[in-house]
Amino acid sequence: MNRGLSRRHFLLSLAATGLASAAAPAFAEAPERSLRPLGRGDNVAVRSLDTPEELIAKARLGDGVVGYAVLSAATGKLLESHRGTLGLPPASVAKSLTASYGLDVLGPDYRFSTELWTTGAIVGGELKGDLVLVGGGDPTLDTDGLAKLARNLEEVGIRSITGRFIVDGGVLPYSPVIDTEQPVHVAYNPAVAGINLNYNRVSFEWEKAGDGYEVSMDAPSMAGRQAVRMAHMAVADRNGPIYTYDDLNGRDEWSVAKHALGKGGSRWLPVRKPELYVGEVFQALAGSKGLQLPEPVIEHGVETVDFIGRVESEPLHVVLKDMLKYSTNLTAELVGLTATRKRLGHALSIKHSAEEMNTWARESMGLTHVAMVDHSGLGGDSRVAAADVASAVLQAERRLKLKPLMKPITVLDNRGRPVKNTSLEVHAKTGTLNFVSGLAGYVDLPSGEGLVFAIFCGDVPRRDAIPIEERERPPGMMEWNTRAKMLQQDLIRRWGELFPEGKGG
Repeated sequence: MNRGLSRRHFLLSLAATGLASAAAPAFAEAPERSLRPLGRGDNVAVRSLDTPEELIAKARLGDGVVGYAVLSAATGKLLESHRGTLGLPPASVAKSLTASYGLDVLGPDYRFSTELWTTGAIVGGELKGDLVLVGGGDPTLDTDGLAKLARNLEEVGIRSITGRFIVDGGVLPYSPVIDTEQPVHVAYNPAVAGINLNYNRVSFEWEKAGDGYEVSMDAPSMAGRQAVRMAHMAVADRNGPIYTYDDLNGRDEWSVAKHALGKGGSRWLPVRKPELYVGEVFQALAGSKGLQLPEPVIEHGVETVDFIGRVESEPLHVVLKDMLKYSTNLTAELVGLTATRKRLGHALSIKHSAEEMNTWARESMGLTHVAMVDHSGLGGDSRVAAADVASAVLQAERRLKLKPLMKPITVLDNRGRPVKNTSLEVHAKTGTLNFVSGLAGYVDLPSGEGLVFAIFCGDVPRRDAIPIEERERPPGMMEWNTRAKMLQQDLIRRWGELFPEGKGG
């Protein structure tokens, strides 16, 4: 098994898009027919373009509903819309709203920190008191970052402690999952806390050994892997389910069906006890430096005396660019919770914080059809309207410079092939849930002007009918979402032809 892991591969393998299933009442629908732009004139190529209704029919999304809006980036004028005020699940497009929330409330240069403190003095290499690891909500903390903190202990000369080793993740509220309607084993739905590690995922690896398997549960890093005890895997001789989870004896107890393992492999599993996870890994890292720490204790609000050291995240704008590229759900939730904590002085839960983000969106962005239940878009109960999201994306670029953080999107032809020498440049955020697909962002035109858009497709009844055990990869989902993504591409190419100067007639 490969024991090394590059930083880029580590992030790529932790990327999360999420598959969810839920339902909520929709907002009042806009007219069925799209607005007709004026001024087609004698341009035969423009007159021959498929109408939005024709493109939607061609996509064959069944009972799925499509809502979109496209605006002039220069003037904010609505150029074309189809059910633009209809509330639909945004999926991970919601992260563009969360990024804007974070930039506005926290600022682009904000850094998350994780710190080490003591409750007593260091005398002759002995800490007369407790060692306290205090989380600051950093979504990017990894094993390598903890190793840097462990080196601080060596630098200040701590060789033993008389007290406890405390882990404090109480700066943000704890939740065992982001969304309750997910399969138990999916790594994109981990716990959330004020201290987190490796995106709150543990690496499960297995190898065939005789009639059984050798298994491990590790915290990976660029330097290697650190075994953990708080997550345990048992191999069970059963037909199904493939994975089971139980909160037992204070640790994450997993089992896996033997028939599903084959010769060997690995996958990420979610961590449900982030504070204990961080504490065990830090304890092992300190031990490698010769300092034997007691078992970690979880406690919040401990009064500390002396500062030992800290590790910080990259500036927020860098964290957000990675979040928008890799669509990491944990990052979105922690950014949203941290922004709410700054606005209110506290954040009570993910849902409470999402409601505060909705309030911010209405007050700061003038949105009307926004009802998020989380910050990542993983929860299927969230609803947004395309016209509102397009307006928010436009304002976020003007006020907060969101566009440079969005990832480039390849323009495809009607067969799904990259368009060679295209004159359009697209930077946007994608979103995917079960039978939901979204895209929102910016189109740069050869004229130097631009468009801002949001497109949402969703078949909520079909999503609701999926049994929870099938929600990781339900039948028909991949084909449906592929057709929805092709519709998004068809609309973008249409707008490039229809609005070549970035404005309507």
